Amino acid sequence: MFDVIGDIHGHGDRLEALLKKLGYQLRQGAWRHPERTLISVGDLIDRGPQQRKTVDIIRAMQDAGQAQVILGNHELNAVAWTLSDGNGGFLRAHNANHTRQHAAFLAEAEQDKAWYASTLAWFRSLPVYLDLPALRVVHACWHAPSKAIIDAHSDAHAVLTEAAWIAANSKGHALYDAIEVMNKGWEVSLPPGYSFVDKGDHRRFAIRTQWWRTDTQHYRDLALGVEPLDTLPDGPIEAGKLPGYDRHKPLFIGHYWMRGRPQLQSPQIACVDWSVADPSGDGVLAAYRFDGEQQLSNDKFVWV
Repeated sequence: MFDVIGDIHGHGDRLEALLKKLGYQLRQGAWRHPERTLISVGDLIDRGPQQRKTVDIIRAMQDAGQAQVILGNHELNAVAWTLSDGNGGFLRAHNANHTRQHAAFLAEAEQDKAWYASTLAWFRSLPVYLDLPALRVVHACWHAPSKAIIDAHSDAHAVLTEAAWIAANSKGHALYDAIEVMNKGWEVSLPPGYSFVDKGDHRRFAIRTQWWRTDTQHYRDLALGVEPLDTLPDGPIEAGKLPGYDRHKPLFIGHYWMRGRPQLQSPQIACVDWSVADPSGDGVLAAYRFDGEQQLSNDKFVWV
């Protein structure tokens, strides 16, 4: 079956250690397992010390039929960094904040222009999501209306068309909003008079949510990355403001920098991003060993 692996962020050595722990062996230029296939939820790059090594391992596995890979927001941003906006700039602005975010990847990629170009072309070939017979995989949030918009701008394998990349990175376009949801997460606007300052010292008027939770609708319970929480309303989010999930199949996501021991978000939803790139060193690189079960289990997580 499948081993669904979380955000790697350039930690190639940890990736190799996890593959070994999962029983994969390096043969004929790719890590292989006699019975299982790896699925990556994306975010291979940025932050870590081994950008090229990480990309090369996962790409070689895909080329050998040993892995499936979807588009993370960091791969999306890496492509947008290089594409013209038609006005003398780039779809992802080359400002100080974005430069800092991409520094680790650019430092390695720009040493080999041919590898850089080939890698960007590969990123553009990755699907936004997987909807397989037994499971679904998306980087941040499964949302059927957003999926329908993405499908209208993609091929039959959920790979964005060449013409779609400008729209996908243009605020105000429906495709931009759909990508934001599925690739970066579900946001809820705060009521008038409320805002908070994020870790980047930017004032925000919407919160990114733990959209999968069904045990609470409270702003302070569902908010991600907000400190202190008392800057948020002390009350519930309006009904209908969260996407929910149809639970037709188990869903695997990354993106959220979870902390602690890997565990499920619900019996049908597993986040496999457990903060391998945390500067504190407390994060782990995690995978979930999926064998077709429709009720997921915490016992199926493996990590290093």
